[in-house]
Amino acid sequence: MHPTGSPAGRLAAVGNQMIEIHLWLSAELARLQASLDTPARDLRAHCLTFCAVLGRHHTGEDAGAFRLLAEEAPELRPVIENLITDHEVVAGILERVEALLGGDAAVPVAQVRAELGGLAALLESHFRYEEKRLVTALNALTGRQGTTEDLLGLTAPGPR
Repeated sequence: MHPTGSPAGRLAAVGNQMIEIHLWLSAELARLQASLDTPARDLRAHCLTFCAVLGRHHTGEDAGAFRLLAEEAPELRPVIENLITDHEVVAGILERVEALLGGDAAVPVAQVRAELGGLAALLESHFRYEEKRLVTALNALTGRQGTTEDLLGLTAPGPR
């Protein structure tokens, strides 16, 4: 489902698009974990791309959807604070993964696998909590300017 051209229509599906983005990110992380035994250069590229995309999504949420929701639904501020804290923990994991992949040395696959395993567990919990607490509120917002990318950092991927 794609949003309509009106501002209200663009926002009407933002919560649903957040779910689509989460499903896509989870699938990409699973694909990344499954590819840990690929050649180092391919693994580095895939991993760094995933880290950048996930970071962009969380930064976008913090500056876009979360700020808007904090203004429109102040009762959600404690939830938003918890989610921002999760984003900071995720950013720390992404930094560790990027550090493990840096340089010319052999990729420490076991360490990368452990970090990605922890990331997958955290994201599973984080995504479900975020969806349970925010989708309805996001879908209820009307009359605001902003695209999905403005609010969530990414656009929901289209069908494959």
